[in-house]
Parts: sequence; structure tokens; C-alpha cells
Amino acid sequence: MNLKQLAYFMAVAEELHFGRAAERLGIAQPPLSRQIKQFEEEIGALLFNRGRSAVTLTQAGERLKERGGQIQRLVAETEREIARLGQGAEGRLRIGFVGSSTYGILPNIVKSFRAHCPQVDLSLLPMNNAQLHRQLIRREIDVAFARPALRDAEFTKIKLIDEPLVLAAPDTFAPARSGFVSLPELADETLVLYPEFPRPSYADFVLERLEAQGADTGALTRVFAMDLQTSLSLVAIGEGVCIVPASVATGARNGIRFLAFEPELGQTELSLNYRLDEQGVHVRNFARIAQSVARKIH
Repeated sequence: MNLKQLAYFMAVAEELHFGRAAERLGIAQPPLSRQIKQFEEEIGALLFNRGRSAVTLTQAGERLKERGGQIQRLVAETEREIARLGQGAEGRLRIGFVGSSTYGILPNIVKSFRAHCPQVDLSLLPMNNAQLHRQLIRREIDVAFARPALRDAEFTKIKLIDEPLVLAAPDTFAPARSGFVSLPELADETLVLYPEFPRPSYADFVLERLEAQGADTGALTRVFAMDLQTSLSLVAIGEGVCIVPASVATGARNGIRFLAFEPELGQTELSLNYRLDEQGVHVRNFARIAQSVARKIH
């Protein structure tokens, strides 16, 4: 049985008249009659009682009409569903992200994507850079918001924003100049870094920036935390200071003040990363929307 044969059968079964069925199908009656006869021989059952004055369905024909209608509806629904998936109208998208991205551009990108593709199910998965890299390789996520960008020949990167680095300090911290801090003022402070493992990570990026500005990172007292939120909690209770992207300062938090570096310590890049061989329409749509949102911010 194939779909063409089924369509011929269903037309005759619904019309109970070979002439009207042929007209409906846009073919001549003799070829239709031959097709139905061949179909009956192949399927091994008589489907129609052919009388002089009427055509009726046999018991086998009744059953096939019932099942045939179900098959045709399923095929039509499947075609519509596959077309919608191909057009990006529905499906799923798995988004991995570093915690700091939730303070800046990520929520705006997700909101815009939901507005354009409301039927796509989104999975938002927080993780560090090493986890993002590993899960992209394994195809366990589709896109990754990383800081710094993921380095792999199999990935493509879209730069979204550059942000200045700022200091998150306990509200008891008293800089020499209001609203600003210099590196020498951190000499006696405990530096909270995240994450400790796996490496390399954002912690290594921060240490590299400090060393580039002449800081002796080996002399600094360090405390490692699991993630950004844990680091900020340590800062809030006075356990140390933490260097974070400027967007983090947009989220007010009790016990913490944010200070700009003078001179500037540098900038941190947030990027969208995905596999070069990624062909999914959702990923392409998401990347396009992410770039559009980033351009508006700039």
C-alpha cells in the first residue's frame, strides 16, 4: 500500500461512485478502476461490491476507509508539523549560559526570541565555560553564552558586547575616591575568584588582566567560589572583593557597592557560541535575534 493508492481508494470509498471519484481526482474512470482492481489484488481483499446500480464497501473496505482516514490525517498533521519545525515555528532550543550574562543582554535576547518564536521550547542551563565547551562538543546544548569566548576550531563565535570590569566590594569598603578604586587599594584585600574548577576559566581571565596592569597576583590573598552568585554572597558578608562585568552592577544587592577601576582594568567580552556544523533553524534564528539585540544596545 502506498499513499497514492490509498488516496484513490478513499475517493471511491467516499463517493461510492467510480465516475465521481475519477472526476474528483482529475483522472479518467478506466485508469481509476484498474488502479483499484490492482490495489485489491495486492492487498489480498475485495474492497468494493460492484453492483449494476450501486457501489458499496465490503467489510474489509469499511475497515480500510476508517483506518485510511486516520492515516491521511496523520500524514497531513505530520507534514504540517515538519514544515513548522523546518521554518523554526516550533521545536526546542537548549541555551547554556554563564551566570553574569543574566544581568545584561541575555534576558533581552530570550524575550525577543520568545516574541518571534513563541512555540519553541527553551531550556536555560547555567554553567561555567568549561561545561559550556564540553556540552557543545557533545551536542547537549545548542548555543552557549560564554565569557570569555570558547576556543575551538569546531565553534563559531558571535561577539555580543564588551563590558568594563568593575569591583564588587563590601559596602564598608572605603576607597580614596568615591565611586572609583585603584589596584594599589586592593593590596590588603582578599580577592574572591570564580570558578576554581574546571580551568581555564573566568578566574584566569581576571588574574591575567591584573597581571597586565602590573599587579603581583601571587601576593594577593585568594578565595575561590563555585560561581558568581556565591562570590557576591561572600562579598556581601565582608569576606573579600570580586572583579565582575559592569552589567552585574545593574542588579542591586544588599551589602555590596560597585566601583569603577581607575585606571581601567580592561573589558570582558560576552559572546554567543555554537557549532560550525549546526544546521538547526532555531540556532540561526536565535543568533540573528541576538545580533540584532546587541546592535540596539550599542
